[in-house]
Amino acid sequence: MFKRMTAGEIAFQFVAVMLVAVLCVLVLYPFLHVFSLSFSAPKDALRVGLHILPRTWSLDAYREVFHLQNLYVGMSNTLFRTIVGTFLSIVLMSLGAYPLSKKRLPHRTFFTMLIVFTLFFSGGLIPTYMLIKDLGLYDSRWALIVPMLSSTFTMFIMRNFFMSIPEELEESAKIDGANDVRILLSLILPLSKPILATVTVWVAVAHWNAWFDALIYIQDPKKMVMQIYLRKLFITNDSDTLRQMMEQSGGRVQVQETLKSAVLMVTMAPIIVLYPFLQKHFIKGIMVGSLKG
Repeated sequence: MFKRMTAGEIAFQFVAVMLVAVLCVLVLYPFLHVFSLSFSAPKDALRVGLHILPRTWSLDAYREVFHLQNLYVGMSNTLFRTIVGTFLSIVLMSLGAYPLSKKRLPHRTFFTMLIVFTLFFSGGLIPTYMLIKDLGLYDSRWALIVPMLSSTFTMFIMRNFFMSIPEELEESAKIDGANDVRILLSLILPLSKPILATVTVWVAVAHWNAWFDALIYIQDPKKMVMQIYLRKLFITNDSDTLRQMMEQSGGRVQVQETLKSAVLMVTMAPIIVLYPFLQKHFIKGIMVGSLKG
């Protein structure tokens, strides 16, 4: 292979491989560091330096993680907003993208421009806050779901994918007596698994990682999402949260770093488990959805 390449091409390949290797290290090291701390014995967790793999493996931190009541509250609320929010978003954006993909839609250009307008202009934080409050959604789980039901960019990616499906398939379905709703449910959506998987990952990760909306809309501790709990634990170093964490663990884990790392690993697990099942559709969905139309 290298015999057919010029010196410049070999140099380019070498530099590209090195850059990718450095990026991989930068991405993987924080994960490995947290993984190592979460499985380390307390004496090893206090060791200063790089943590790639635990010197002494210990499951003590994970045994105590499941005694943290605040983690259960945050996890349950985050799962609710992620599952319900993702499902409703997929339904709503599918219903919006399908008509926009049809040239026969009356005033299609006007509706398209009207929706695109929202990509460049928005009401801003304060009007959005006032709207949520006037709608009676303040301090409600729906305040975390309703504003994220639709994304203009994502809906247009779905629209472009729908446009790539041959119209002859729809025409044959209409000849058999199918209406638009039946065509969407029985024909278009089953053929759109790649883009649906892609959008599902995007929306689910957005809900899973969201914290700012919960910070400004949620006051009831029982409705607190997991990311707010993690924010208090890792960023603001909230003393009450740290004290409650150690009390709920029974004080059996004396090193906070091991318990913090175990909490972080547990909260990352659902998304890490979900991605491999959707990954095979992910690249195809992005490529077709972004290039067609």
